[in-house]
Amino acid sequence: MSSEPSRRPPELAGAYLRCRRIHAHHGRTYYLATRLLPRERRPHVWALYAFARVADELVDNPGAAGPETLLAWANSAMVALHAPSPPDPGLEPVLAATWHTVRAYELDLHLLEEFLGSMAMDLTVTRYPTFSDLRGYMRGSAAVIGELMAPVLGAGGADALHRAGTLGEAFQLTNFIRDVAEDHRRGRVYLPLEDLARHGVSEEMLATAVRTGNPPRPVRSLLAREVWRALDLYAEAAPGLELVDPRSRPCLEAAFTLYRRILFRVVASDYNVFAARATVPGWERAVTAAQAVAGSAALRLGPGGRAWPAGRRQPRRCTS
Repeated sequence: MSSEPSRRPPELAGAYLRCRRIHAHHGRTYYLATRLLPRERRPHVWALYAFARVADELVDNPGAAGPETLLAWANSAMVALHAPSPPDPGLEPVLAATWHTVRAYELDLHLLEEFLGSMAMDLTVTRYPTFSDLRGYMRGSAAVIGELMAPVLGAGGADALHRAGTLGEAFQLTNFIRDVAEDHRRGRVYLPLEDLARHGVSEEMLATAVRTGNPPRPVRSLLAREVWRALDLYAEAAPGLELVDPRSRPCLEAAFTLYRRILFRVVASDYNVFAARATVPGWERAVTAAQAVAGSAALRLGPGGRAWPAGRRQPRRCTS
């Protein structure tokens, strides 16, 4: 990692502040976790989050210009990030901050290109036949973000990158489970179609659950299956918590714990993610952050090696 000046120029500091505001507004859970990072590392996480969020917003809310907006922005963004000089922080604050973060940690720009490629898929692909197909999408949309974050958190090496990428997938699959209704309203179904068929869930049945907020038993069974899948990803990613810089570990442990607790809320609702959004209460986020700083996440291992907190209702076993 290259060294950074102790104080950034005001224009660049303003660019990172813009990224911070984007992160605080759109990613409250992860933003809280970043507050536990050493001060010098926080802006770089904000920059990477903001870069990803700008692209995501162009996919979900392209505006009057249509889907071409994302493609044009992605092309200009990569040109700017490959350039030997940074973008003007006043004109392109997110890209300017990202440019400096890439160079501060010697990040691989091909990972950002992979990410933008997956964002472009959202313009044309709305269904995934198999879980393998979905993981192909998540490779670019989530795993590469984990791999980009790893050096910022002080982790290196093949195993650390694998665990970080897997954690990125776990976070995203958690979001897919929580946001089934929201994604469906945008015309997308991220749960594998083979899983829908295996649990007897038709597209019409899923649409009815979205409309009524009352999923029938097959839909709940489908979501139980995906919860177990997500727990498997968290279990695979968990050893990576020990591979980051000890000063960054409270941040990663808090993010790991809080995102997984979204699944606890899904289970507690009997898999009804249609009536209300599954969220972790503010008091619980604060307690988790304090526990992470103290070095204790107060967890125990659940079935199959999956970490599960004492006293929580556990998801029912799904064999299909």
